[in-house]
Amino acid sequence: QVQLVESGGGLVQVGGSLRLSCAASGRTFSNYAMGWFRQVPGKEREFVAAIRWSPIYADSVKGRFTVSRDNAKNTCYLQMNSLKFEDTAVYYCTADRSIILSSMREAASWDYWGQGTQVTVSS
Repeated sequence: QVQLVESGGGLVQVGGSLRLSCAASGRTFSNYAMGWFRQVPGKEREFVAAIRWSPIYADSVKGRFTVSRDNAKNTCYLQMNSLKFEDTAVYYCTADRSIILSSMREAASWDYWGQGTQVTVSS
């Protein structure tokens, strides 16, 4: 079992930055792939970024967002720069031990989820 707790969400102006953190329980954090998804009301959960050894990104955030991990701290990060209105969403952290690269963009492929943190981008 893995428990995930996100933090770092909030209100930010267009063009600003935020860093989300995802703290994971357990002693084998380094064995898990970590991902970030986001969701707005009425829409499906959308892939943002993921990392096992190398990061992958959705086209909509490539060049603006950076996913990273600190295995010593059992924590995954999502640095979000140049934020846009359309980045407003609830952001979820996710983890999976056995997920393969080709499945990482599908929410249904991931086993563990955090409770989500709201990111609101305003003018």
